[in-house]
Amino acid sequence: MTVLHRTEHTRVVDAPPRTLYGLVADTTRWPAIFGPSVHVHHLERGARRERFEIWAQVNGETAHWTSRRVLDPERLYISFRQERSHPPVASMGGGWHFRELPDGRTEVILRHRFGVVDDDPAALDRMVEALDRNSAEELGALARVAELDHPVEDVVFTFTDTVELAGPAAAAYDFVNRADLWAERLPHVSRADLTETAPGVQVLEMDTVTADGSAHRTRSVRVCREPGWIAYKQLVMPELLTGHSGLWTFTEGPDGPLAVARHTVAVDPAAVTRVLGADATLQDARRYVREALGRNSLTTMTHAAVHAEAPRTRVR
Repeated sequence: MTVLHRTEHTRVVDAPPRTLYGLVADTTRWPAIFGPSVHVHHLERGARRERFEIWAQVNGETAHWTSRRVLDPERLYISFRQERSHPPVASMGGGWHFRELPDGRTEVILRHRFGVVDDDPAALDRMVEALDRNSAEELGALARVAELDHPVEDVVFTFTDTVELAGPAAAAYDFVNRADLWAERLPHVSRADLTETAPGVQVLEMDTVTADGSAHRTRSVRVCREPGWIAYKQLVMPELLTGHSGLWTFTEGPDGPLAVARHTVAVDPAAVTRVLGADATLQDARRYVREALGRNSLTTMTHAAVHAEAPRTRVR
């Protein structure tokens, strides 16, 4: 029988427990807040129970598994369990607990309970190392967002843009999937290097130019699920952001095919005046990020729409 091991990581955060509970409960914001998280795709979702696929960085690689969670807002507790673990993990579960302290701060407690295949000592060491690193990063990210002098929703926010397609959604998906060709196809991309690290998992590094002529280098992990969606998480970002994740979806709806780009971003308030000028505000930064990212994704989707109209002319 596989031996179960337990770890516990804690951090005291200067924020109320319900704020911290809300950040952990809302998985849609995880990739923009938590460093290891790449994408969360819900399979079932209710008020108290949910089931989802998750992709995350573990020991330098993008791992993928399916989890179930039970949310208890009264007790400020969230339990989780991997539905089917992948070697070397034999099983994985645990929970988040948010304990209010007398001085108004919160002790966040993250526990894991896991086993490794064949009780392999080397695999156990790697798992403990990964849990120590990722748990510390996640607790640090919670503190960084919750302790800002701004409401969470002002710093972490989501926006979408939609383009109607005259051609098949699958052809537009193909355009976004083939990001290795973006330097040839998109005016704001000067260089694009794409590597597939596993089936459907890509690492994309590219240089882009914004409307004001400034250049940015970004590096992203992408998860591609043909023909419906492509999710990504930026690993190297412009100075104004601490997190940025996105999701491209391509659907054949009742009113025709659509391409939708969704962005979730976390703005760094400390960088606002440094990047945008001494008089700039957080609202200015939100507007700047919305316009810059929206412009680029709309450009990409517009070109994808043209590509979808003439699939026989695609470059391979």
